[in-house]
Amino acid sequence: MVGVVGSSPIAPTILYISELGALRPALPVPGKLPEPFGLKPAGTTACGSDKQVAFGSGHHWRKLVPVVTLPDGSQRSFDHPVTVFDVAADIGPGLAKAALAGKVDGRLVDTSYCIDSDAELAIVTNKDDDALELIRHDAAHVMAQAVQELYPGTQVTIGPAIENGFYYDFAREQPFTPEDLLKIEKRMQEIVKRDLPLQREVWSRDEAMKTFGDLGESYKVEIINDIIPEGEELSIYRQGEWFDVCRGPHLPSTGKLPKAFKLMSVAGAYWRGDSRNPMLQRIYGTAWRNKDELKAYLHRLEEAEKRDHRKLGKAMNLFHTQEEAPGMVFWHDKGWRIYLQVQDYIRDKLRDHGYQEVHTPSVIDRSLWEKSGHWEKFHDDMFTTESEKRTFAIKPMNCPAHIQIYNQGLKSYRDLPLRLAEFGSCHRNEPSGTLHGLMRVRGFVQDDAHIFCSEAQILDEVSDFIDLLFEVYRDFGFEEVIIKLSTRPEQRVGEDALWDRAEKALEDALNHKQLDWQLQPGEGAFYGPKIEFSLKDCLERVWQLGTIQLDFSMPARLGATYIAEDGSKQVPVMLHRAILGSLERFIGILIEHYAGALPTWLAPDQAVVMDITDKQAEYAKKVEETLKNQGVRVKSDLRNEKIGFKIREHTIQRVPYLLVVGDREAESDTVAVRTRSGKDLGSLSLQALSEGLTAEIASRGRTVLEN
Repeated sequence: MVGVVGSSPIAPTILYISELGALRPALPVPGKLPEPFGLKPAGTTACGSDKQVAFGSGHHWRKLVPVVTLPDGSQRSFDHPVTVFDVAADIGPGLAKAALAGKVDGRLVDTSYCIDSDAELAIVTNKDDDALELIRHDAAHVMAQAVQELYPGTQVTIGPAIENGFYYDFAREQPFTPEDLLKIEKRMQEIVKRDLPLQREVWSRDEAMKTFGDLGESYKVEIINDIIPEGEELSIYRQGEWFDVCRGPHLPSTGKLPKAFKLMSVAGAYWRGDSRNPMLQRIYGTAWRNKDELKAYLHRLEEAEKRDHRKLGKAMNLFHTQEEAPGMVFWHDKGWRIYLQVQDYIRDKLRDHGYQEVHTPSVIDRSLWEKSGHWEKFHDDMFTTESEKRTFAIKPMNCPAHIQIYNQGLKSYRDLPLRLAEFGSCHRNEPSGTLHGLMRVRGFVQDDAHIFCSEAQILDEVSDFIDLLFEVYRDFGFEEVIIKLSTRPEQRVGEDALWDRAEKALEDALNHKQLDWQLQPGEGAFYGPKIEFSLKDCLERVWQLGTIQLDFSMPARLGATYIAEDGSKQVPVMLHRAILGSLERFIGILIEHYAGALPTWLAPDQAVVMDITDKQAEYAKKVEETLKNQGVRVKSDLRNEKIGFKIREHTIQRVPYLLVVGDREAESDTVAVRTRSGKDLGSLSLQALSEGLTAEIASRGRTVLEN
């Protein structure tokens, strides 16, 4: 907003009102400015242009005076609109050279972005985390250009930045080979060397559709026609002769892309994720800010390959999957022992925290899923069956069934909170291409629970759950927990007033526990906000596991009520909560985190007794029985094999303690103890060994014997 003060009609003082409403003087502008001021008539759109403003019967020129606030709180004023690059250059030539993008009022933009009003600005350089998304997005564009230069006739579709890298989907009849990836990567290096400026252009929809149609880019035409909303500005980014439809932002030029990228693999992907559409070829790549980061990432991938739970599961004889039951797990004896240890541990914790364990049917009539709202939203993900002209669904989650238990009998406020827990066997019809060992399955068991409480009890219940969750994660060896609060999505049920209270309740609980957390706007469930808890493993990978979700909707839909203290009938709040999520997935994470060498309390076999010769067989059995009587999972290996062979074999099986007995040990009632890591603990008396092992098992993985 602009106004004029002062009495002189020839040289009024122009005032500029900022977005915050503060009035400050701009330049004193005479009725006609000399050329050095560079004023242009109204209608000019280039950054640095000026606007004509009418005052009374005449026209006066005025100049925009943006004030840019930097992250350190300092401010810079300009007598004309400026680009992000202009501000960087004004600060210093070094920053101008390093600038990759800007963050204007929290939004990532190109360095060519025009600032024509007050704004907060952070210059993004290679040192900033925000640079990673830009680098990966640009790497996708450079890869697409390289592919089309090398293989004319290939159509490009979409190519986003993703976690740790990028991909681009291509329509091409001939499949890409590993040799092709090397050629494409080499051409990408050449395009980077060309240092092509990335220029943003705005086209009309008709112009864009005609241009891409003439080029034979039918997928781009479909994107423009079906995916980009009418009225949204259609931006094109050009690098040399190659261009693409893209919202941006991008680096200033291809030369700014660090040569720290690598193409990783090729996979099939249906166009727009629909199996009815054509299959495309997706090339995955990784890109980083420097070669050290790339090297570290490739090393983590090598470690992840060694720790792959599918390979370790086979080597350790824990479980397997097979084509006849896709996404279902065949647990072997040793793997099932791990499973039961995890389940029993959680069961004990829940009992200690006041939960009732329940069990509900796996096959439930469609009508209940319709009432709960799941049928409408998740029908395609459900396995269904029919019997006697009725449609049933194999349950994909437990919550509607738990409400049925709650609804049995009249409930009073004195009955709340009511905590119902279930190791519920669930099934979801996940696409076959997404299935991955224990990590992504169709049949799984959740450590699921639902808490029915009043609004006044939310804070205490959420706080108690957070305490329980951290206690569990520590016992499994995870110390770093990432917390995110997800708020209302666009598609949701319930009134905004309910959402306001629900979101505030979760925020208050997190602040009450004095925890660091991040906000995820719009990422809540359709029925309520949620807190997500993620773990970092030894390879710095993040796994989202725990969650607690507020639900004001489903209890009302399914008729859950209680009699309040004033005699009125009220609907309880329902807290959906899980700590581990899927037990299958959590065990997969444990196997990879520990590379199969699980803490002693979780290991399927905690110790193995090995004799050197047949003469010690009887003593070996005595050691085994003594430890078994103390609750240790122990076995003896009395095979007629060399002791070195036995030790190697059980080390591969990740047995925590290898107990060797020879003549000397049998005579002295001792055991020679070594660990799976190769550490020799010397000889221990049978009593000391037994006490040490039981203490270590009770300590939940805090090593006792080795200390």
